[in-house]
Order: sequence, then C-alpha cells, then structure tokens
Amino acid sequence: MGEWGFIADPWEPRRGMEDGRFRLTSVEITVTNWCNLRCRHCAVGESLMDRDPERLPLDLILRRLDEVEGLTTLSLTGGELSGSTEVLRRWVAPLLQYAKRRGLQTQVNTNLTFDLGRYEEIAPWVDVFHITWNYRDEAHFHRIVWGHGSREVSPEASRRLFRRIIDNARALAAQGRFVSAETMINAETADHLGAMNRFLAEIGCRRHEVHPMYAVDWASDLPVLPLPAFREAIRRFLAERDPNLWVLFGTFPFLPCSPLPEDQDLLRAVAAAPNVSVRNCPDGRNRVNVDLFTGAVRVTDFGGMEPLGNVRTERLEDAFRRWHAHPRFQRLNCHCPEVGCTGPDLLVAEMYYPEVDFRTRRAVLPTGA
Repeated sequence: MGEWGFIADPWEPRRGMEDGRFRLTSVEITVTNWCNLRCRHCAVGESLMDRDPERLPLDLILRRLDEVEGLTTLSLTGGELSGSTEVLRRWVAPLLQYAKRRGLQTQVNTNLTFDLGRYEEIAPWVDVFHITWNYRDEAHFHRIVWGHGSREVSPEASRRLFRRIIDNARALAAQGRFVSAETMINAETADHLGAMNRFLAEIGCRRHEVHPMYAVDWASDLPVLPLPAFREAIRRFLAERDPNLWVLFGTFPFLPCSPLPEDQDLLRAVAAAPNVSVRNCPDGRNRVNVDLFTGAVRVTDFGGMEPLGNVRTERLEDAFRRWHAHPRFQRLNCHCPEVGCTGPDLLVAEMYYPEVDFRTRRAVLPTGA
C-alpha cells in the first residue's frame, strides 16, 4: 500500500510534522455567525444568528497569527462570509491580504449565493473557494437548505439561489479560480455521489471533497450511514465519478490499521483510483479554530468541543499543545509513518469507533512490505 494521501496538499497535517511531532501550521477563523441558509445538515446551525455581535480587534488576531512561526495555511469560515460587504471589506479582505503578504495558502468557505462581484472582490487573495454541494437537483436543494428554517421559502426563490451557486461557480472557474466542492455522505447523498461528481466537473470545479456527515448540531438527529453502506457508496462512487476531477476523501472512516479484509480491499481500490487522495484530518493535529467574537480557540468550529484557550490572553501555540495533552485526544494520537496515516478524525472516531484505542493498532501492510 502506498502513502496515505498527497503530501502536496497544503492542508495535509503531515507536512508540518517535525521529528514525529505535530506542529501548528494551519489556523481557521470564524468570521461570521450569520447565514442566509438553514441547511438540514449544518454542523454549526445552533451558532447562527440574525445579527453578528461585536468582533475582537483585528490587530489582536493578526498579532496572534504572527506568533505562529510555522503557519502555512489560513481558512475563513462562518456562517456565510459573503452576506455583508462590510464583513468582506473590514475583516475577510484584510485577513486574506495578511495571509498573502506572509506567503500563506488561503481558503474561504462560502455558499456562493450572493452577487459574483463579492467573490471577485476577494479573489486575488483566495487560493480555494470552498463550497458545500449536498444537492441532487433544485427540488432537493429546496428541501435541504430550508430544513431548519422558521419561514417558508418559495420554490422559485430557492431556484434562483440554486442557479446562482452554479453560475458563480462556473464564472469563478472560468476565471481560473480554484473551486472545491464538499459533499457529505449520508442517506440523502450516498446513492447519488457519482452524478453529483460529474455535475461538479461539468461546472468547472477543480476538486470534489467527500466526507462523512458529522452527526452534530442540526444534523445530530439525522441517521448515520452504517459503515457497510458507506463502504458500498464509496465503491459505487469510484465506478461512476468523472476520473478527471480530483477527489479528496477527508475524515475518511476507513483506516490502514483496520483488521477487516473488506476495509483493506476498499483502501486498495482508493489507492489505485486516478486523481483520488485521502487527507489526514487537520483538526487538532495541525490546525485550530479561532472564534472572532469570543476569542475562543477550539479544535474545530463544530462538534461541541470545549474551548482550549482564548486569544485575548494566550498564544495559539499554547492552546494547541493543551489539546495534545487532552484526554479526549489520547486514543487518537497515533501515527503510522510507513503509510503516512496520522489517525482518525475526532468526531468520526467517536461516531464509528467509540471503543477503539488507535495507539494499539498498526497499519496492515502487504506481505513483504
């Protein structure tokens, strides 16, 4: 079996390892808690607000970023960061410009439902426009994106937003921008991944990220796809996808240390597929999330994890090291360098492998490896 994932991926946590030890090389910042959609599967839905509170001073955030000597990537998330031109110009653009001056790779998480000009305004400093694509068609979009809404949205109004996402993605791709679309595998999407992938290739996306659904927040009452069904969905997807579109499996629930032959067979199929890679989970291994409103530093912006610290009073490195000493992380704190695997994602492990101590496992290698 070859290496687990592409080291060329800037967000890959193995890039920042030093003497077998993880380093903080990536920071994600939550810049808004406002969003115009109310998606049924949203992992931060309970955090969404009708109006954002006051943010911390920008110079404080930049000072904390300056203190992270090994920083290589910066991601901005929400909420929907393009919903306000004030947020774009006073917070998003300055953070992205700082990143580019420092030579960092950047990603913005956005739903692309606003005017194209808003995205073109920040495009010079964005390496990856990251969108969510969990929709089979217009009717499915209408049902999913208002699943937690308190008001009725007409099919026509929903259709306009659906078409705007597609038109904006096409336009940005035509301008040479890197558009990456993420699909979560659940009961709604498992049988349709191939068709969704081919559509994303058609509109010009450069990458299709595929993740398990995180059963947290608004998605906490949705059924989790059992691993046998998940395994079959991946096999079908590999057969039906567009082989020219880069597929990145993130927080993949099948690991090289699995004792199950069916998992090892699937991993071999993934490794043999063209333009397919697996990213080790950055959350907590080389990345932390910063809340621009409270200053809280967390492993990730979703999942109910308690804060590790606060940028008002301490360095990001201190909070990062606190997580590496945290009891909740210990059974996941593993690394099989022979295949390049740094262990499972926290939420995926707790969802699928609640009793496994991954420190006791090693990657299964072919005979003679």
